[in-house]
Parts: sequence; structure tokens; C-alpha cells
Amino acid sequence: MEEQDMTRLPGEVVESYRQPPPGEVVETYSRPLPGVPGGAARPAPPREAAVRRHSKKGLWAFLGCFALAAALAVTAFLWDGAAPRHTRLDPFDYDFREPGGSAGPQEVSIPACSAEQGVTLPLERQHGASLTAQEVYRQVNPSVVVVLTDLGDGSASVGTGVLFTRDGYLLTNYHVVEGGQECTVALDSGRGYEAKYVAGDADSDLAVLKVDGQDLPAAVFGDSDLLAVGDKVYAIGNPLGVELRGTLTDGIVSAIERDVEVEGRTMTLLQTNAALNSGNSGGPLINEYGQVVGINTIKMTSRYSSVEGLGFAIPTAYMERIVNDLLTFGSLQPEPALGVVVIQVGEQVAPDVWGIEVQSVTKNSPADKAGVREGDYVLSAGGQPVSSSQDLLRVRRQHHLGDELPMTLWRDGEIVEVTLSLMEPAV
Repeated sequence: MEEQDMTRLPGEVVESYRQPPPGEVVETYSRPLPGVPGGAARPAPPREAAVRRHSKKGLWAFLGCFALAAALAVTAFLWDGAAPRHTRLDPFDYDFREPGGSAGPQEVSIPACSAEQGVTLPLERQHGASLTAQEVYRQVNPSVVVVLTDLGDGSASVGTGVLFTRDGYLLTNYHVVEGGQECTVALDSGRGYEAKYVAGDADSDLAVLKVDGQDLPAAVFGDSDLLAVGDKVYAIGNPLGVELRGTLTDGIVSAIERDVEVEGRTMTLLQTNAALNSGNSGGPLINEYGQVVGINTIKMTSRYSSVEGLGFAIPTAYMERIVNDLLTFGSLQPEPALGVVVIQVGEQVAPDVWGIEVQSVTKNSPADKAGVREGDYVLSAGGQPVSSSQDLLRVRRQHHLGDELPMTLWRDGEIVEVTLSLMEPAV
């Protein structure tokens, strides 16, 4: 029997990735366990955009004139904390609260509604001149909202969200509304709205909410694939709750397409040193052109040493398909398989011709059936140029099972056109 390479998933577009050797702490995270031995209390964990509170009065005070905002912010440091789980080789953890102490994601009981036909998350592929920090804040902050979720047990969670349509569709993290029974959204103007739950995906940590409004200040979403390490970025959110709502922090893009392993699944995230704290989850990461390029979701912490400047956001290029699936189908649809393993970085195969080499083709996969061969170079897929494995992954994310995917290949000095029938899910 032929030995199977277990580091590669069948039918996937795979790029070379070095796993950390024993003793090397790289991109390793553990979820905290509920409860601190001895009843000790600690501040709310950073990823928990949900600041836990023990008085439901905070929900209705928030809906009024925020009269209890200061008191609510103080209680952010007094919730029943979560003790991080650490292993010998894993001194770091990302912070994530499991509401009610469950072992897995909780359902959302917020009153639901379906998205109207034709609603999508639009991404701008171009941008204008760079903006100052003040201009970015003035442009985007009106679109940033406070998301207040009633957890039904006498407590509430506070997170951040961002409007992406003028008629009230907004994005936040799934863990902001997880376990919620009611949800309220407040704009920067002070107007409060009852929010309905459209759809969400726990693994992707994204949720879509809807408020009944018109002519709301929707943010412009840009393409995170245009980012480069070192680019200026900003975060706007509600760190530690209502009192510090609308806080602006700045930094740079520290890494792009960081693969973070979270409980057996991989999240591909943007890394930034822009300050993120509890309450920022679900809020926008913004480029220097005033476009939202990510949804903030994780901050790395350590119980052994001070850790600063390690925040992570879900990139818009990755979430575009997810959000549009949630809007169209109400759930995330399976990604199709292509059935090729390719070189990570492309190369020039002829004057003004670039492509990525096919290392192997999975038998009976869509690529195999379409006639793709080992040694071919993929020049384009779906009409889009391909110069790296990430380009091909991005094209795949834009397609669903049943789609036809045209592909242009370079083979033995000639251009070959093939069409893949995407009938198999990626595994």
C-alpha cells in the first residue's frame, strides 16, 4: 500500500508549512477553562468581547442614556473568571470565554430573521489617498456599534460590531452573541436598536445581525489581500465595555495569513500590534484608507510573562465568502476541492508569464478529471491571475459545489485551457 502523506488533506490546495519542533512555541494557543480554583477573580479575557456582568440592569441602563456606564466598566474586572489551561510546551493562550462553562459553542437564542434577497458584503478592490488617524476615525467610527447581549442568566456581554449596509446589517464575532437571548445595538449617535440574529458560524467566529434602520452609516470594506506587513492599521472598539466605547488604537500589520490552531481547527488571521482588549471583539481593523480589512477576534496573553502587541483579526478576503454564505444560505457552505498540491510561490515560465507549479494531482479529483497534470503551471483560475498558492486558495473560496472553474495552464511551452467541475467538498 502506498504511504499517504498525513500532513496533507486529500483534495486540498496545499502549500508548504513548517510545523514547530518540540519546545518551539509558535502559533500555539489553548482555550481557557471556566472557573478559577479557590474562587479567585481576574479581569475579563481579551478575546471575550463579552465583558461579563452580574446585573441585568446594565442592559436597560445601556438602552437609556448610559447612566450606569461607569459602574458597568468597573464590574468588567469582577466577573467569574476563566483559568487558562497550559501545557509544558504551551505557555501562551488566546482568551476566549465559553459562556456558561460549556465544552463547546452555545447556540444563539436571539430572535432571528432571514437576510433579504440580494444582500451581500461588498469589498472595494481599490482605494483613494491615505488618511490621517483623525480622518479615519471620523469616517469609520459612526459605523462602529456597541453590541450588548443579554445572556439570560442575570448577566450580559458587551462587544463591538460594524455596519456594512445602510439598512442595518452588521458584523460581529460569534462569541459576542453566543448563548444570548436578546441583543441590543447602540450607534455612536446614542440611538439604540433591538437586533435580530441573521446567521453565524462558530468555527469562523463570525455572526451577522440586523437592526431596523435606514440611511445608517455603513463602513466601507476593503480587500485584506492588498495589505502588506508594515502597513498602518487602526482598531475601533469598546475596550472593557461601555465607558470606553469608541476607543481608537493604531499599529501596523505584523503578519499576514497567520495560521492559528484553535481546538483542532485552523483560523487564518491577520496579526497586528494595534492594542486590542476585552470588548474590542467584533470591531473593525481598518487600513490607512478608511476601509475595514478585518474583524478583531483574538489577543494573545500569557500567565508567565507580559505579552503586548499580539492581536489578531479575521481578514476580509477570508470572511467574504463566509459572510455571503450566511446571508444567502443561512449557514456556511462546504468549500469545493480542487485536488492539486502546488508550490507556494510562483515563478516566471516565459516572458511576462507567471504561474505556480502543480506538484501532484489527486486521483479522480476535479483537477484530475479536467486533465490537470503534475508539472503543469497554473496561470489563472476563474479568470484571475495566479502567482501564489494563496491566489488559488482565494479563488477556491469564491466558489461552491456545482460551480465550473475555468483554469489556464502552461504545459510544455503551450497554453492549455481546462474546466474543473467542482463536485467534491474539501476534506
